[in-house]
Amino acid sequence: MKTLALILSFIISGIIANAQDTEGVSISVTIENISSNNGQILTALHTQETFMKGPGIQNYMNDAKEGSITFNFENVKPGLYAISTLHDTNENKQMDYDYSGMPTEKYGMSNSEMSMGPPTFQNAQFEVKEENLEINIRL
Repeated sequence: MKTLALILSFIISGIIANAQDTEGVSISVTIENISSNNGQILTALHTQETFMKGPGIQNYMNDAKEGSITFNFENVKPGLYAISTLHDTNENKQMDYDYSGMPTEKYGMSNSEMSMGPPTFQNAQFEVKEENLEINIRL
């Protein structure tokens, strides 16, 4: 009898854990204007606290593919977010700069018209509500 109770508790715990894993919405992200098959595409979903400070709350990495790629961030809860992406051509997992401090690898942000100076969360932010989203980012 104890074994049956233990098995049932594991099953119920698994169901509850799976239900909690599926809360939130899906954000479909398309990265456009990838110029080559060299390197990797690194993309991160950020909150204001993580933006431009390292890894995001969800991160995506895949081999670069000339043209465009599409993927999803899953189970995103309502709130304000920003997405950053980098075509890491030399696969060193960081943005590279020239002698004057200008980026040497292509990058992009959600909602961004690339402006002078470093990107800001306020310019890149978007709101997640109850509906799935589609976001295009051009490198």
